[in-house]
Formats: sequence, C-alpha cells, structure tokens
Amino acid sequence: MARRPQTNRMAPVFEAPASSRPPLIAERVVPELSDDAPQRAAPSPRPPPRRRKPGRSPARKAPRRPRRRWIWPLIRLMLVGVIWMVIGLTGVVVWFGHDLPDPVTSANVTRRPSVTLLAADGSQLASFGDIQGDTVRTSDVPRALVLAILATEDRRFFKHFGLDLVGIARASVVNLRAGRVVQGGSTLTQQVAKNLFLTHDRTFKRKIQEVLLALWLEQTFTKDQILSLYLNRVYLGAGTHGVDAAARRYFDRPVGQINLYQAALLAGLPKAPSRLNPVTNPDGSRVRTLQVLQNMVGAKMITPVLAKQAAALADGAIPGAQRGGMGSYFADWILERVDDFAGPRDRDLIVRTTLDPVQQRSAEAAVAGLLAEKGAAMKASQAALVALAPDGAVTAMVGGRDHATSPFNRAAQARRQPGSAFKPFVFLAGLEAGLTPSTMMDDAPITVNGWSPGNYKDKYKGRVSLTQAFAQSLNTVAVRVSETAGRGAVVKVAHRLGVVGSLSPLPSIALGVFEVSPLDLTAAYAPFANGGYAVVPHGILSIADRDGDLLYKRQDSGPRRVVAPELARSMDTMLGAVVSWGTGRAARLADRMAHGKTGTSQGYRDAWFVGYAGKTLAGVWVGNDDGTPMRDVTGGILPTQIWHAFMLNAP
Repeated sequence: MARRPQTNRMAPVFEAPASSRPPLIAERVVPELSDDAPQRAAPSPRPPPRRRKPGRSPARKAPRRPRRRWIWPLIRLMLVGVIWMVIGLTGVVVWFGHDLPDPVTSANVTRRPSVTLLAADGSQLASFGDIQGDTVRTSDVPRALVLAILATEDRRFFKHFGLDLVGIARASVVNLRAGRVVQGGSTLTQQVAKNLFLTHDRTFKRKIQEVLLALWLEQTFTKDQILSLYLNRVYLGAGTHGVDAAARRYFDRPVGQINLYQAALLAGLPKAPSRLNPVTNPDGSRVRTLQVLQNMVGAKMITPVLAKQAAALADGAIPGAQRGGMGSYFADWILERVDDFAGPRDRDLIVRTTLDPVQQRSAEAAVAGLLAEKGAAMKASQAALVALAPDGAVTAMVGGRDHATSPFNRAAQARRQPGSAFKPFVFLAGLEAGLTPSTMMDDAPITVNGWSPGNYKDKYKGRVSLTQAFAQSLNTVAVRVSETAGRGAVVKVAHRLGVVGSLSPLPSIALGVFEVSPLDLTAAYAPFANGGYAVVPHGILSIADRDGDLLYKRQDSGPRRVVAPELARSMDTMLGAVVSWGTGRAARLADRMAHGKTGTSQGYRDAWFVGYAGKTLAGVWVGNDDGTPMRDVTGGILPTQIWHAFMLNAP
C-alpha cells in the first residue's frame, strides 16, 4: 500500500510558482488592486496572550522618568540665535562703520572763521561764523559748571562705558508712558561723538555711528579727556562753540570767572542752543537756567539755599547778551564789506565799526514807534533811516520795520525816487550859474518839451524868491532853475556831491524823477552840513585778528571840497528856511537849529526828509515795498516826524 505523502506544516499558505521571480519592493509594499473592489492586506497575527499563573496578581511596571527631550533642541536653538545675532551685529558694524569718519583727523574740526563786530564804544554788536574761545580742561573751569552739566546731561557719566543702559531703559519707560519722546538716553560721550565727528541729522544710520564712535572714545580717552572735549566743542548758540567762547559772548568774561547762575545757564543751552540762548530768548533762557539749578538740587550737588542765591543773580548775569539784536541791518551791511578790506577770511576777525549804540537804539525806536502809531492809517508799511557824522561815518542804520521779518536793507539797497529831496542839487547848480537866494522867479505853470509839471495841489504864488520857492518846494520854480543852470550842470553837481547812479539830463530831473538809495542821498547832503566837503559813507574803522594783529585801519585821505564856501553857506540858509517856516516845520528842534529838505514822489509812493542838526546828518524814507501809494503822506508828515524823534537823542 502506497504511503501518502505528509504535508509540511511549515510550508507557506500560498506557494509561488517555481518559475516566478522574487517580487519587487514596490510589489511587496503596494498590493494589487482588482477591478471590482480594493483588496485589504491581511492583518499581521497578534501574539497570543500570556497566561497568568493561578494565585498571582499581575505585576505592576515601575513608572518611567519623563525624558526631557526639549532641553537639547532649546539649547541648539539658542546657539543658532546667538550665532545669527553675532552675524547680524557684525553686519551692522560693517554696514554702518565702513564710511565712519577718521576719528583722528576729524578731531581737528574745520570751522568757519568768525567775524565779531564791535560798536564805536567797543561793545559787541554782532557775530558771524563759528566763535571758538580758548581751549580749556576740566580743571580750568569752575566746578559748578561741571556739576551743572553732569546734573543735566549725564549723571552716570563716570559709571557707564559710553552707553548708559540704565538711562536708556529709564527714558524708554518715560517715553512709553507719555506716548511721545520727552526724555533722551544719550550720554555725554555720545554727544561728543556727534559734535566731533557727525552731523546732527536725525537718522538711524547716524545714531548707530554715534554709538560706535562713543564706544571708541571710551576705549581711547579717559573720562576727563572726554569731558574736556565736550567743554570745548559743544555748540552753545549765537555762533559760539565751547564754554569759553559762550562765556565771553554772553557774560563778557572768560569761563573761569563765571558764577553759579552763569554756569547753570551754559549747562542748559545744549538742549536748544539757538532757541534758548539769552540773545535770542532772554526769558526762555532764564526759565531753562532755573531748571538746571533744580536738577543740581535733585542730584544733591547743591543745596536749595544755594540754588535760590544763584537765581537772585539773574538780572546782572548777562551783560553781553543784552546788546544782542541791535543794528542787524547795519551788521549785514558791514559783513558784506569785510572781505574787501581784509581779503579772504582764513582767521577770526574783530571789526570795529562806526555805529553809535545810543543813536542806533533811538533810530530803531523812532521808526518802529511812528510806524506802529500812524503807519496803518496812512497805508505806510515800511521806513528806513540812516545817520552819518560830518565825515561820513555811519552812526545808525535802520533798513526796515523788522529785520527778522524782512532782512532786505531799504536804507542801503533800495532805490526809490527822491522827489523834491533832490532839489538842493538843482538849486546849487543855479547858484553856481549866478543865481542867488534872493533871485526872483515866477511860480506859474510851465511847459518844457511838452512836459507840464505842476505844484502841490496846483497852487501858484506868482513872483517869489529862490529861498521862498525852495522852502515851500515849488516845482515850477525848480524846473525854471534847472533850465537856467542847464540840466547837464545839475547832473554834474549831483554826481560831484555823491549821488550814485545814472542820471539822465531830462526836464524831469529837476523834480527827482530817478532812483537813489537813502544812504547815497543822505551822504550827498554832507557838503551842506560840513561847509562844502564831500564824504564817503563808511562803517569800518579797523579790522584785526584774534591775536590783535591789525589787518586794516581806515586812513582819512583828507577833505575834498566840492562846494565853494559861500555857496555852502547859502545852501545852509535855504535848508534852514525849510525847517523854520517851510514844508519841514515838523522837524524843528528846541535846543538847536535844524536844516533839511522834504520830498514826495508822484502818487505819494515815496516820502522823504533829509536834514542835519548839530553833529548829525540823517535821512528818512517812508513807503511800501511794492510801490503802492500811501494815503496823502508827504515828506513833511511821517518822515519828518520820524527824523525829529530820532534827533532828540542825537548829538
């Protein structure tokens, strides 16, 4: 009996054909799908459960300690962050530091040479450019100044490394609470970096460069050296750089001689030097100074009693600043001429001028006062006044109503029609042609080459003397005198006495129908005031550098006679008649004889009075910049009143 073959229990359930190849990986992983429905892979068999021995309870597994798998990823993340931070900071330093100025060469700051103008009495009138005083160290200045600066600008100066992280944090909190920037965190070292090497632009790049340079300064210099750099380079307003220059500008003394109040004033200026200095804003400067004194009390650097005593010194603390702002038009006029006498400016200059502070204040008060009182009603918005000594030295100059609003100098730059104020040159030409003050002429209508001028309000007086015609400013007689003497002669006389410009020998020249500046017209009257000698208007007496080396000194070339003595006396008599009983009666003075001539251009566009009394010659113009007519303003009204108010305090 044949034996049946035994089945192998370990044989696979599904046996592959002998000729089949091993399945590919994809075939083993992804099962074939039929057309009818998806086929699910057979689940892997689970191991049979363990049998428990009877009578034994199941054993409990010991709890596993939680693995802190987050620690190493966090450490790796922090390391990556630090690496990227270093890379970022390096990039910032490279990006913002590649064009940093060379600190060594930039320490020698190039500045504009300053020009300081002195009045005739030696007082300071104005300054232009960057004024820098003597170089000082911390040991050279009063301790009160150092304490005031530290109390106000950087109380932790001797504790930080160039950046005050505590101060920055405190300022950030204050600014966040206020919702705006009310407090800064810059240190003195940062301010030195900005003042010494950088611009004052409010940009992110400049701030980063300021930080980099502050760190360099702290590594290169000592704290005392950095503080000394600050004392010598900080800008303190009115063109002053450094505490010594500011002390000399505001207090008329070197910084080593200032008191506690003055030290507090200087320490408070860096916040807003142009706005809070005592020249520009005396009241604001005082308020800021009191704040600095309180800062010193708060920092326990001085006692409240000492702060109160210092505040009591405020009234006499700024003698140098009290002169600020006077003679601005004159200062501009002088500055334009400095280079002509001293050459290119390559050093600090001290310019002594001819300006008389007393006369200047009187001139400014007269112009401002009369315009404020009557200008609006008379539709007169501007005025100019210039005063000269008998030798042509300009002692006062007002170029307009307000220099801050309009710096255009109407006294020296504007050219307007003089009207009848030109008649002295016409009548002098007549005297030189043989006429006399008593010569009689007809005041009646006249026509010359088709031109028919008339008198004021078309009134005629008939037969009159030259003196009467001149005193009452009769136009028809002036034209007759011009035609008698010859228009060419009138032009020559005007040029000889100092009238500048092109004068055409037209019939209308007799009535001043051309343009001239108040300065030139006033100077041309000088021969009538000094007995017949021409003058050149000037304002500079000498120019020296800061070391006292003289660069220019005015040399008097001697008098140049342009009017014969007897004719000068005749003109003086006729000009006196104008003020005594003519059109210039408003100019009469109680203590001395006054002489002058009024003038009004066509349509009341320009009104003039030029005259002299004692040792002062002055000319006044009133009008509008755009040439619009005033309301019946003649030379005998507003200009003469301004002249009179000014001459009350003139020598």
